[in-house]
Amino acid sequence: MTKQEIVDIVSNATGLTKVETETIMNGVMSTIVDALANNERVELRGFGTFGVKHRMPKKARNPGTGEAIYLPERYVPTFKPSKMMRSRVNELINK
Repeated sequence: MTKQEIVDIVSNATGLTKVETETIMNGVMSTIVDALANNERVELRGFGTFGVKHRMPKKARNPGTGEAIYLPERYVPTFKPSKMMRSRVNELINK
């Protein structure tokens, strides 16, 4: 599902225009990204928690050539779904 498909569904469900819905969605996404950039957790109850994890530098290999490469220290965004989301997804998939 793409962002535009989500905008269409939410727009139809709320009665807002697609432009208004997309503006709201962009605002929510940019707020989450800004919070993660400030190393803050974002918890959406019933949905999940976004966070940032620190990865130490490490030595790796290029699978094509076998050449050793070094991955620098970095921060990666993470997402942990809520129990409610996990159970709902499992319930729908196992039907």
